[in-house]
Amino acid sequence: MRVSVLQDKLAKGLSIVGRAVENRPTLPVLGNILLATEDARLKLCATNLEMSITTWIGAKVDVEGAITLPSKTFADLVNNLSPERVDLTLDKSTLSVNVRCGTTNSNVKGIASDEFPLVPQGGDADIVVPGKVLKEMIAQTVFAAAKEDNRPILTGVQFQLDGSVMTLAAADGYRLAVRTAEIDEHFPEPVEFVVPARALAEVGRVITDEDDTVSITLPGERDIVLFHLKHTDIASQLLEGKFPDVSAIIPRQYITSTVMYTSDLLAACKRAEIFARDSAYSAKLLVKPAGGPGEPGAVRIMGMSAERGDNEGMLDAAVEGEPINISFNIRYLIEVLNVISDERVVFESNGPANPGVIRPENRDDFVHIIMPMSLNR
Repeated sequence: MRVSVLQDKLAKGLSIVGRAVENRPTLPVLGNILLATEDARLKLCATNLEMSITTWIGAKVDVEGAITLPSKTFADLVNNLSPERVDLTLDKSTLSVNVRCGTTNSNVKGIASDEFPLVPQGGDADIVVPGKVLKEMIAQTVFAAAKEDNRPILTGVQFQLDGSVMTLAAADGYRLAVRTAEIDEHFPEPVEFVVPARALAEVGRVITDEDDTVSITLPGERDIVLFHLKHTDIASQLLEGKFPDVSAIIPRQYITSTVMYTSDLLAACKRAEIFARDSAYSAKLLVKPAGGPGEPGAVRIMGMSAERGDNEGMLDAAVEGEPINISFNIRYLIEVLNVISDERVVFESNGPANPGVIRPENRDDFVHIIMPMSLNR
């Protein structure tokens, strides 16, 4: 193998696929990245046997070939090269690659490419989704997936295809995020599967403005889903188990509805979070309807620490219904507000013992439910 690539393109490609490399691989070759020539391009691939990422970069290919190189060593080297052409030459007898860039000359020892696991290859696309839409859908759900694997199914994001609607849902037992979007394809029978949140987060991270659309190949006999971007493919094993019934969790009515400016609420929550850290991030929301005609309603957000003090923020709000005094994990509020770009949000509640609902104003394609932490604490 003898190829030439640009340093910035190679560095970017390695950063994309490197996210699929385990820190402590069970096999030495799983700590490596596969480099292979393919159709006048250089293919980079990494896998942890549950998720694989493959990306292609433009290259001048003089001699075809393939090798695997240690991910961290090779990436660190490339990141520290000067921004110019990089020449890669494989010595088959020693399984090492000579890396030449400007006045720098290095040799990186690898492992034969035939020891690298087979990576799922893309089939025909079953769904095509605008890249910008899928990126936003992932951002608005993946953060709500469970971080601990006490219930493994909750560490994933559920895909549901029903008619011409695709729904993504994530829950960790304390909150639920649901985002829907219209798709061109039609599914007469519902299709459901759960993708590990880590793999889906990588899909969202890799989508760029260049990716007008993302094609998705649905699971077949091997229980693998594939996402095809313009220059990158991501394949992931699915999670086994039954995901909670999302529709049964979403409240259908409320006694109080409050409309606030998203940026103001987010800023107030961030200030309260500074003091709420000492109390398991519990912060109070006090919703007060207008006192009379022409007066605005108000929302107070309070974070308290017995040792470090307290913070109280007051926001004008449009409030309909009864006053509420309720406590939430303030980090959960911050995380959902961070992924809402709309100017205003709606907060709905059935009282301090019931979940709170947050959604963008005048939109019904995204809803977030948060369980309260306590009763009038």
